Amino acid sequence: MDLTYIPLYAVLVSLAAVPFILLSSKKPNLREFWTILAGVIKFLLVLTLLPSALQGNTIELELLEIAPNLPLVLKADTFGVFFALIASGLWIFTSFYSIGYMRGHHEKKQTRYFASFAICLSSTIGIAFSGNLLTFIIFYEMLTLATYPLVIHSETKKGIAAGRKYLTYTLTAGLLLIAAAGITYSLTGTLDFQAGGIFEGVELSQTMAVTIFILFLGGVGVKAGIMPLHSWLPSAMAAPTPVSALLHAVAVVKSGVFGVIRVVGFIFGPEVMAEFGLNEILMVLAGITVLVASLLAFAQDNLKRRLAYSTVGHLSYIVLGVALLTETGLIGSIMHISFHATMKITLFFCAGAIMVNLHKKNISDLNGIAKVMPWTMAAFVIGSMGLAGIPPVNGFVSKWYLASGALEGGMLIPVIILVVSGLLNVGYFFPIIHRAYFRKGGPELEGHTEASPFMVVPLFGTAVLSILFGLNPDLFFNFFDMATSVASTIFNPL
Repeated sequence: MDLTYIPLYAVLVSLAAVPFILLSSKKPNLREFWTILAGVIKFLLVLTLLPSALQGNTIELELLEIAPNLPLVLKADTFGVFFALIASGLWIFTSFYSIGYMRGHHEKKQTRYFASFAICLSSTIGIAFSGNLLTFIIFYEMLTLATYPLVIHSETKKGIAAGRKYLTYTLTAGLLLIAAAGITYSLTGTLDFQAGGIFEGVELSQTMAVTIFILFLGGVGVKAGIMPLHSWLPSAMAAPTPVSALLHAVAVVKSGVFGVIRVVGFIFGPEVMAEFGLNEILMVLAGITVLVASLLAFAQDNLKRRLAYSTVGHLSYIVLGVALLTETGLIGSIMHISFHATMKITLFFCAGAIMVNLHKKNISDLNGIAKVMPWTMAAFVIGSMGLAGIPPVNGFVSKWYLASGALEGGMLIPVIILVVSGLLNVGYFFPIIHRAYFRKGGPELEGHTEASPFMVVPLFGTAVLSILFGLNPDLFFNFFDMATSVASTIFNPL
């Protein structure tokens, strides 16, 4: 079977669904059928690339050459397939959940919502399969613009302000990324992603290396939520909960940390990172972000904002793992991309189900809700355990590898940061669980049961996945094997 065009089809399928979604605006069932059909087809297309990815093969398709040695190119390498599987798989869960949320919350402009969602997923798959920086930047900016209508969906003053803040941060980041790419091209003559980096053998001064790295970090660090570039993310919680799930688990922030790994492993490479101490810059920023974000989470009574700060911290787990410059640490980092996705999307789904069903947004109002929403809160417990690193949920596995990677590199401080952060995770999640299970609810809970099955089935499904991947990280998609392969390729390039 010729797989050459599969990456292109995977990018285009949800774009192709957009006209059908728009034309079906007065027929909600049909509109949502197109959404789900596109999601399933996209996932199956990406799945056909899995055997090739597991063999370490790369499928490449050059779309056009803009200038000599500067093409738009799609490459489905192992890391790209890893990320595309997560994004396309979780989009299916989010699509079903969106039906229950948008209808249950009586949201306006649902057609615009589903159309924008489809464009976002095309952009995300484009990012996953970008073969060079030029292609990456185009899809990266496309994702920024496609997400904006989702962030401002409510069209309230708060929503519009959040959208403006989001664009200010992300478009500025795009300019920094373009500047970094321009300097890189002038020094190396290429923008191709190459395991082990493209700067090896290029004469760089300390000042030049740090300058280029800071530009790249500004470019990908905004979406990765690295402090102090993170503040757009809690503000974006003004968006509907499925959008929050998209931002935090599937597309935007995961594209940011995916970009960090591309920059570190495929542009600079471990040797150049270590030679100029660039990993130390990254490690300090990541460590500070992990701890400060966890502390800020305690101060948030709004459930989605507490989850948002939790996301900021956990994204920097991924960044910290990359900065360790050890193979085991990178495996943990890559694994946490997928494992954090299943855990965090579960928690946001739970927050949305609570809001739609009980109209409660604040943690202080959640007393006794486990009695009327037992499945939702059971899923919330599972997601919380995983983020705190408690087995058998998958978060334990990725944290174990992150800590092992730090010890492999003879670094104790990152291990301490991971342990302290785990305790802080328990500290800001346990009060929510305690309120739900052990405090008496008010009379407003009477007569309520679970939210719509369209919401409960996806949230419990992702919670179960979090446990299954914790018990067997290679289940279904060989995520562990792919993470190991990517780390090995970066540290032992041909």
